[in-house]
Amino acid sequence: MYKTILKQVVSLQLILGGVILVPGIVAIIYNEWYALIGFLISSMIVSGIAYLIFRNLKNTEDPQYQQSLLIAALGWLMIIIMGSIPYFIIAQITPLEVMQSFVPKGMDYQSSLLNFRNPLHCLFESTSAFTTTGLTMSYHEPSIGKSLMFYRCFSQWVGGAGFIVMALAIFKHIPGQSAILLYGSEASGTKLKTNVIQTARSIWKIYLFLTLTMVAYLFIGTYFILPDYPIAENIFDAINHAMAGQSTGGFSTLDDSIAGYKSEKMEILFLLPMLIGGLSIPFLYRFTVLQNFKELWCDIQSRAFIIASILGGIFLSLLLMTSDGVSDPIREGAFQFISGLSTTGWQTSNIGQWSDLPVLFIVSGAMIIGGCAGGTVGGVKIIRALLLQKGLRWHINKIFASKNTVKKVKFNNRYLLPEEMNAQLAKAGIFTLIYILFVFFSTCITVYFMGEDYSLVDAIFESASAQGTVGLSTGISDPSMSPILETVYIIQMWAGRIEIIPILVLVRVLMYGTKIRNI
Repeated sequence: MYKTILKQVVSLQLILGGVILVPGIVAIIYNEWYALIGFLISSMIVSGIAYLIFRNLKNTEDPQYQQSLLIAALGWLMIIIMGSIPYFIIAQITPLEVMQSFVPKGMDYQSSLLNFRNPLHCLFESTSAFTTTGLTMSYHEPSIGKSLMFYRCFSQWVGGAGFIVMALAIFKHIPGQSAILLYGSEASGTKLKTNVIQTARSIWKIYLFLTLTMVAYLFIGTYFILPDYPIAENIFDAINHAMAGQSTGGFSTLDDSIAGYKSEKMEILFLLPMLIGGLSIPFLYRFTVLQNFKELWCDIQSRAFIIASILGGIFLSLLLMTSDGVSDPIREGAFQFISGLSTTGWQTSNIGQWSDLPVLFIVSGAMIIGGCAGGTVGGVKIIRALLLQKGLRWHINKIFASKNTVKKVKFNNRYLLPEEMNAQLAKAGIFTLIYILFVFFSTCITVYFMGEDYSLVDAIFESASAQGTVGLSTGISDPSMSPILETVYIIQMWAGRIEIIPILVLVRVLMYGTKIRNI
């Protein structure tokens, strides 16, 4: 069993070795030779170790269900650990004067690349990147260099669609049933084609197409909105923001996220990438490739996501009108709510200055719920929220029905018998309970270790942001934070990306093994 798990985990590291090489191209373009050396060394370390192990694991059994969950947990854990190596090596070998040359002209601050001489900060950044969260130790993003900025966004883009999905699309040695189990351990389980391997490839094709479309959209939009913005910077920003937006990762090339443009029109421009990123990939496939345009309203998740974005943005704007320190409530409220609901994490407002009520509303109404299942989003997911409210109405309605009535319920265009509905409700309810408990315990730890300038509401917000892989921040997450709290957020981001259950299975195996226990 362990050889089977190890082989699949190592195969993911082989892919990671290739991923780490790509930013080296950017390093060459911008003459960042220390970064190029760092990426080359990191790729050789990751690929070399993976290859040596992989070559000795040729004859292994096919993964079973419990093994696929362990592969998801361990695979993602090793990805974020090994993916942190480039940050550390580049920070160690880059001279201080070269680091300071990355700081934009006219700015007087220390390069944030220095932060990555701390291994824990490297692990935090890698976790935030690959899990598409967006919390960062790069306090001043432009000061880490172009190639490392690209690596952060590229990591989000690759992590958004998923490494296991990528492995299925690339490798041909994974048999049918094992491929189905591995696909279900990371993705939503929705198949676009009859064959899982073809489904994985279709996901990456539509994902790439949408990203390239967003590159063109952002470049053209920026060109017309900010005609004086340098073309080279526009191209670089468009590529990175398109990857961060489609993956709902939320990293930016600017010092103050999208607020760095200092343009209301630019903020409006960036709403579309967040909205598209918050939708499910199967829906986007049907909408764009199959041109089934009625899905925009017939698909229960997409309809709910669009309605929630509009109504939630309006309500948050109204709440911000009574909050001190908010200069433009409508502009800030609409953008932040969509960013929170889609779990993108681009930020244009100082949330730390908001009053408590709007903060609690965006946490409960957007960040905890998240976007559509089957996409790159975090959170509980809209489909579970819809199922729970439907189940509540169904249970109340049963009270008024006669004993002989078959109390079936229609959900998501299909009818469920009582046994099926109860089973679905149990799964959704248990997951939601565990999710809330993660946020609760993280909040308690945050309150204990955070600075004196922050409140309980700030702690709730930051914990929900880490768990939901959102990336919005009140300021708690920064290089000066407690190492214990930083570690807690790393675990939360990891758990949020693979939806907790695989990690609980891993903990159970480590504690009790694989034998069945009486409960």
